[in-house]
Amino acid sequence: MNEYRTHNCGELRMANVGQTVKLAGWVQRIRNLGAMKFIDLRDQFGITQIIIGDDSNLHEEAENLVTECVISVEGVVSERSNKNSKIPTGDIELQATKITMLGKCKSVLPFEVNSEKIDISSVREDLRLEYRYLDLRNDKIHKNILLRSKVMKFVRDKMDEMGFAEIQTPILANSSPEGARDFLVPSRLHPGEFYALPQAPQQFKQLLMVSGFNKYYQIAPCFRDEDPRADRAPGEFYQLDMEMAFATQEDVFGVMEKVMYNTFKEFGGKKVAEYPFPRIAYRDAMLKYGTDKPDLRNPLIIKDVTDIFQNIEFNAFKGKIVRTITVPNAMEIPRRFYDGMVDFAISECGAKGLAWLKVLEDGTLQGPIAKFIDEDAQNKLLSTTDTKAGDAIFFIAEAPRIVDTLAGRIRAELGNRLDLIEKDVYKFCWIVDFPMYELNDEGNLDFCHNPFSMPQGGLETLNSKEPLDILAYQYDIVCNGIELSSGAVRNHDPEIMIKAFEIAGYDKQTIENKFPALFNAFHYGAPPHAGIAPGIDRMIMLMQDEPSIREVIAFPMNSKAQDLLMGAPGEVTEEQLRDVHIKIRESKK
Repeated sequence: MNEYRTHNCGELRMANVGQTVKLAGWVQRIRNLGAMKFIDLRDQFGITQIIIGDDSNLHEEAENLVTECVISVEGVVSERSNKNSKIPTGDIELQATKITMLGKCKSVLPFEVNSEKIDISSVREDLRLEYRYLDLRNDKIHKNILLRSKVMKFVRDKMDEMGFAEIQTPILANSSPEGARDFLVPSRLHPGEFYALPQAPQQFKQLLMVSGFNKYYQIAPCFRDEDPRADRAPGEFYQLDMEMAFATQEDVFGVMEKVMYNTFKEFGGKKVAEYPFPRIAYRDAMLKYGTDKPDLRNPLIIKDVTDIFQNIEFNAFKGKIVRTITVPNAMEIPRRFYDGMVDFAISECGAKGLAWLKVLEDGTLQGPIAKFIDEDAQNKLLSTTDTKAGDAIFFIAEAPRIVDTLAGRIRAELGNRLDLIEKDVYKFCWIVDFPMYELNDEGNLDFCHNPFSMPQGGLETLNSKEPLDILAYQYDIVCNGIELSSGAVRNHDPEIMIKAFEIAGYDKQTIENKFPALFNAFHYGAPPHAGIAPGIDRMIMLMQDEPSIREVIAFPMNSKAQDLLMGAPGEVTEEQLRDVHIKIRESKK
């Protein structure tokens, strides 16, 4: 028999009444009713009420108890007179006969951890992360981490069922340009040389396909030295990394749709839209939703009406791309709402303004720009935008480079302010047909996404089309406005790879130097292959409706990429630096 407990704190029921048992856990609450004391004892599995009666000899021991200390309690299970339907053990209580202190606790905690007493998100984040072991005792955060464990097991089972082999790839690898800064690890045995922690197992999983493995996966740690965001963990994160040989993008979609649908259905607590998920071309997504991460729960659609206003004498639209968003059944919306949206567009989005119109019941237009729209333009506008009497139209007029993003932000804000977003559903979609190339901030051609993606049309397209017109077999999976992953059909042909990198400004020598193993391997019989790698952290964040990804990671870094609990990054000794042939240079002030 276990020395500390015979049962856990969520296990006892009416069938156990009369039994002598042992429980162990943390003291969550103490209620002193004079001659009687009640203790809520908590462990990972639940809460059980402990009672110390007026005839008990344990009152002296009970005086030494404080919340969050750890005890073992022996006693007899009895039926509660005041039952608690809110907890599974609410029909019983434990009449204590022996209490043993197992772990003392300071009487004053840095912050309250009891979920019933406090919303943990109201506690300063730096304090929570410094005392993360206390933070994790909070029921909400505790459940997030346990859910993460269940999701990963479920995902592993699904991948196994579909014939994928779990294979681990190296943590110490070479540095390669994959979109973010590397974390570098100096070599002791090879002075002046460095390993890099992998941003992703990209090259290794492609090499596994060349090696003859059919389907690979792992729940892989990835490391990127990049600035943190609410939906991105600084330092390290985990992804469901997968790759398939002899596969097209539709083969990848078929696997991932089954995994996502079933996982979110099992653990998400909301409806999941059926698969196959919608396929939306990148350019269509930018036009209709103003983003390549569209939230399909928002019914509002963006329309292009630039042609209609080419000859309209309205300076705000001259020489601009003009987009509209129609809001149905808008007659009851007060004027202050429109003024609020204008203010949002100017102050939050950097727009010069936001025009709007109402369509009255008699078909006439009402609003600040109504006088500039003649009858012909009105008819074309209402027809193009599917606007009817009682609706309102918002206009976004900006330069080509910014109009999509601005329209997307206006669409999202309208959806939120008008409460149009479906709250009880997960809506997935695939964004496909990404451009192979884009212009960077310096105006030079660069890869739009993964440089290892296969261009649509292969070598012929690379030789014949303008670079900005070339599409790639690159795809993203998006859910409720959150990108869960990018993926691609890989470029496995050395000739195509050389040409693709050449267009982006890299010569053959650069490819051989940066990707020697991959480039050489493709000369020895490489099969077509494709893959994807959705983020585990983002999946859990979405399932739990958490605003920050740090709420679903056991030991996250803060927004400055610091581990406040362990004190990382931290200084090391001169001896440690000498071992790896490094000398710290003082920074100039």
